[in-house]
Amino acid sequence: MQKLHIISLGCSKNLVDSQVMLGKLRDYELTQDLGEADVIIINTCGFLQAAKEESLGHIFEALDTRKSGALVVASGCLVARYEKELRELIPEIDILTGVGDFDKIDSMIATKKGINSDKVYLSEDSRLITDSNIHTYIKISEGCNQTCSFCAIPSFKGKLQSRSIESILKEIEDLARLGYEDFSFIAQDSSSYLLDKGVKDGLIKLINAVHAQGLVKSARILYLYPSSTSFALLDSIANSKVFASYFDMPLQHINPQILAHMQRSSKDVKALLAHMKQVPDAFIRSSVIVGYPTESDVQFDELCEFVESYKFDRLNIFEYSSEEGTKAGALEVLPKSIVTKRIKKLNKIVLKQQDKLFKAMVGKKYEAIIEGKSEISEYFYSARLKAWAPEIDGEILINEGEIKGAGYYEVEVLDSKDGILVGKALRHFESLD
Repeated sequence: MQKLHIISLGCSKNLVDSQVMLGKLRDYELTQDLGEADVIIINTCGFLQAAKEESLGHIFEALDTRKSGALVVASGCLVARYEKELRELIPEIDILTGVGDFDKIDSMIATKKGINSDKVYLSEDSRLITDSNIHTYIKISEGCNQTCSFCAIPSFKGKLQSRSIESILKEIEDLARLGYEDFSFIAQDSSSYLLDKGVKDGLIKLINAVHAQGLVKSARILYLYPSSTSFALLDSIANSKVFASYFDMPLQHINPQILAHMQRSSKDVKALLAHMKQVPDAFIRSSVIVGYPTESDVQFDELCEFVESYKFDRLNIFEYSSEEGTKAGALEVLPKSIVTKRIKKLNKIVLKQQDKLFKAMVGKKYEAIIEGKSEISEYFYSARLKAWAPEIDGEILINEGEIKGAGYYEVEVLDSKDGILVGKALRHFESLD
């Protein structure tokens, strides 16, 4: 049996694409050893400079380590964005394929020829999921119609293309049959779902359809875009018995002038955030960009003051990355020293808030999901609150209580120290109410 080594980089959307390729290559034996693989696939990310460098590093490592006769395949966003350059600069790569043809990976390997079609790929093929027995992602659309000045994604992902509700429900049915119960619904812009089909409130319709289907035990929606999120959508999520009151809305900034320059609307942003705060047990995640070329000290201070007063449950801080082909990419970047100083200041605020949030959890009991052992130590199981998304929202280390494998548990948080939560499992839920 031939052996396959696959590296999936970047976001959870990339992970779904990698799982599609794994599903197409089920006849291969998976190996963690680059040197013994007959086929090596690097599913790349090409969003930011750091991600591009990481992708290239893995490609060069694969080329240097592969055994004689092994195929190296580079797929995904980096290839879609820089196929010509990669073909010229790294001709040793055997197969180059972008973001539109993951379902044809088996035929590409058989013919040793890559494809990079312009059509956005939305899988309806069965996936091979190796990272969890209880949770998985559902990609509801691909591409993006937004025109953010700093973002190159639409240039290689294309315009928004939504899957049908029927297609999504069929995938849920197939995954539920395999034992999956917890789902994260993802897209570049989830709140615009079905707008490309002329359907208003598409995400609300999907939420209602998932409820009616009755196969999902718990879920959350990632990547709500401010200008396409309505108060009705927030209420639909808040009133759901299946979808957690999980509001993941990347803001990128709060100053109206910066948002205007980013080509992102500031209309209703603070009202939407206030609406989320009123929802019982709401979990609010966002991200901001520090060091946008036109960001002044005063505008940055406004961002800091808002973050300090609003108190997000989770906040990702990104350093501005100048990307070729974007409107903002033509602007002169701020000095590195200024951006670094600003990031340190904002990060200090966020870490202080996070520490306070974690310490407030000590002594409290929560419904949580345990998927397996923690990567921190084999002596701990990894638990996350039912609302939390895997990997990005953290974990609770569990080394007390009876664990009956992956599933839903009541856990108690016992301690919080240096950003690490420790707890114990109190009981296992055979079913959720």
